[in-house]
Formats: sequence, C-alpha cells, structure tokens
Amino acid sequence: MEKTPKEMLKAYVNSQKFSSTTEIMDAMKEMFRDILQQVMESELDTELGYEKSQRMSDSGVENKPRNYRNGYSKKTVKTQLGAVDVKVPRDRNGEYEPQIIGKYSRNADGMEEKILGLYACGMSQRDISEQIKSLYDVDISPELVSKISEKIMPEVTAWQNRPLEAVYPFVFLDAIHYKVKENHQYQ
Repeated sequence: MEKTPKEMLKAYVNSQKFSSTTEIMDAMKEMFRDILQQVMESELDTELGYEKSQRMSDSGVENKPRNYRNGYSKKTVKTQLGAVDVKVPRDRNGEYEPQIIGKYSRNADGMEEKILGLYACGMSQRDISEQIKSLYDVDISPELVSKISEKIMPEVTAWQNRPLEAVYPFVFLDAIHYKVKENHQYQ
C-alpha cells in the first residue's frame, strides 16, 4: 500500500532530526529543487514522447526525425527560499523549452511580484535589492530591479492616463455606541 503524503512527510521529518529553522528552510529548498527538476524531466518526457529509460522505436512517429536526450545545462534560479541550482534537461534537436521556468528566466514565481510591490510603495532600486537580500538571501542588482519595474511601466502609464468617471459615489458609515449603566439607562 502506498503511503499518504502526510505519512511520508512525518517519516522524512523524523529521519532528519531538524534542530533549527535554518535546517528546515535548507531542506525545503532542496525539496523545491528536486520537484522542479522532476517537473522539467516530465516536460521533456512529454516533448520526446518516451520516458528516460526507454528508447524511441524505429516504428515511432512517421516523418519526424528521431530526437534524444542530450544531457543537462546548469541554471541558477532565484526563489523565495534563496538561490537554487537546477539541471535543465536538453534534447539533441534543441526543441525542448522548459515551461515551468522559461528558457531565459532566472526568477521563480513570486519574486517579481514582491519586487514590483516594493517598487510601487516608493522604495528605491537599491533599497529593494537590499530588502530581497535580507529576506531571501538572494543577490539581485539594482539593474535587475530596474528591468523588472520597466516591465510594468506601460501598465502603470495606461492606468494613470485612463479616462475618469464624472462621478464616483461613496458611502460614509458612522456608528454610535451606547454604554449601558448599571440601572439600565443609556448614556
């Protein structure tokens, strides 16, 4: 019988004997790397039409040249858990492009949104890079912050130049609280 994820996690935690939150974060970073690696392997399996241990037979798809795995290329991805080194699988024909992390992307989900949020709050590019370093232990240059913020600038400009409505209705609510005295009279 297969173990449930909760049982597997409990067995893993018991085997690791964690003594600090830093050790837990490092383990989470390793798990994230392993899951990311497995997702990319599965994507390549789908692209090629066969799994890693199998060979594509000669009676495969007609009129399509055979394509095989062709090793890995190393890539460092900046995540909310810190920098993670992954091995991106390659194919001989160069047709595979990872979907989970784009070909030229170096940031995993979440980091860009945090940078844009800090930028929107009025922080300078250097302050943002220092905040990301202190929060996630990831070095990003002020130039990268600038490039990320430039992505959203057309949307900000469009929002600033949008036509305004003639009237914007709003409602103010006010409440009065009464305190009851001991003789049940209202104050």
